Amino acid sequence: MFKFYNVIFTLLMLCVSFKALSESNKSNKITLNQIESIQNEWAKGLINIGAEYEKKGDYRQLALNLINQLYAFNYGNNIVLFKPTKASTHPFRRTKESALSYFVGGNDSFDEDKGFALAPWKDIKFTNDQIFFHNDLAIVMGHYVFTDTKGNSAKVEYTFGYIQTQKDGLKIILQHSSLPYSE
Repeated sequence: MFKFYNVIFTLLMLCVSFKALSESNKSNKITLNQIESIQNEWAKGLINIGAEYEKKGDYRQLALNLINQLYAFNYGNNIVLFKPTKASTHPFRRTKESALSYFVGGNDSFDEDKGFALAPWKDIKFTNDQIFFHNDLAIVMGHYVFTDTKGNSAKVEYTFGYIQTQKDGLKIILQHSSLPYSE
């Protein structure tokens, strides 16, 4: 239980350190509707990246646009805490370039990356189990199911953190994905 409170305290302290991103006030509270909207944007974005890859289009630029639109990487170093599902050599991604590599591959510094978004996926469904709201910060935990174009599905557990910015709306500041435990 002590570790859980340490995690919550750390996340709340992150919220305080994001003064440059937002001012905590009642008009800046995050809503469930906003969370579901950004989750849908994220899912559609990954699906579109894979479709663009299949068409031999500019999938890399599409992925970069998604990262710029949804994540807070543009606000400074170490603002986004990103732990992708299929990464073991470099399990924590601190930069936009490392996140881009995870989604589309092609970065020699991250040779384990095969391009998660290139699967391609035909459907991604979020199921939020619990949401913690605190003014301009929301932390969401649950699972999402990725279905590829052959009908194969993978259920993955996630924790996302979102912050409401004054200028750019809701941004992802935390993404941790992992496969469910099995023996």
